[in-house]
Amino acid sequence: MKSKFSPQQTSQIIRLAWEDRTSFEDIEKRTGLVEKEVIEIMRAELKPASFRLWRKRVSGRITKHRKRMQTRLSGPDDAED
Repeated sequence: MKSKFSPQQTSQIIRLAWEDRTSFEDIEKRTGLVEKEVIEIMRAELKPASFRLWRKRVSGRITKHRKRMQTRLSGPDDAED
């Protein structure tokens, strides 16, 4: 995969993806990349074991998905309002 980003931009995307507090929605606002594209960059740039570790880590994090985090913080009854 040929990246359309400079090495500095790619590095910033990887840093944002590793941060627990930065949701995929925030990454999209800052870079224009949707979650699937971030995953593709991570797969291309990280070693296979590092990529698997990252995927396992973000798969269980509600903070990486703003909608899940808001539902969790507000509770299931508040989500319908």
